[in-house]
Amino acid sequence: MGGHDRARAEAGVPPLTWDSRLAASARTYAEEMARTGRFAHADQPHGPMREGENLWTGTRGAYRYDEMIGHWIAERRDFVNGVTPAFSRTGKWQDVSHYTQIVWRNTTRVGCAMTSNKRDDFLVCRYSPSGNVVGERTL
Repeated sequence: MGGHDRARAEAGVPPLTWDSRLAASARTYAEEMARTGRFAHADQPHGPMREGENLWTGTRGAYRYDEMIGHWIAERRDFVNGVTPAFSRTGKWQDVSHYTQIVWRNTTRVGCAMTSNKRDDFLVCRYSPSGNVVGERTL
């Protein structure tokens, strides 16, 4: 939570609350990715039940948790507070979408989980309400 809360404080938004339901959802999906080796966002319904999602994978044991989260937060360098999806200096929303989900002003809850297979670590964080809503600003 520390990395999330620091990034949010720097952006001027309140800290997130840990949500055990989101953490359980994140764990289930992290385990699926580790089992299948498929690194991709989960299929989710659109609408108010949709959970925001940040994913990370890397060589097993090579990265600390704060480094994993740090990769997402480092996207801040390309962030501009435009209307979604026009919120990246590069013109590619994907270049900042992990960071924007972390600091999304309307997101209030988070749950994360990490699991591994023989080769890789898989980190999943789930957020509610979901961020990166088209037509809205991050902050």
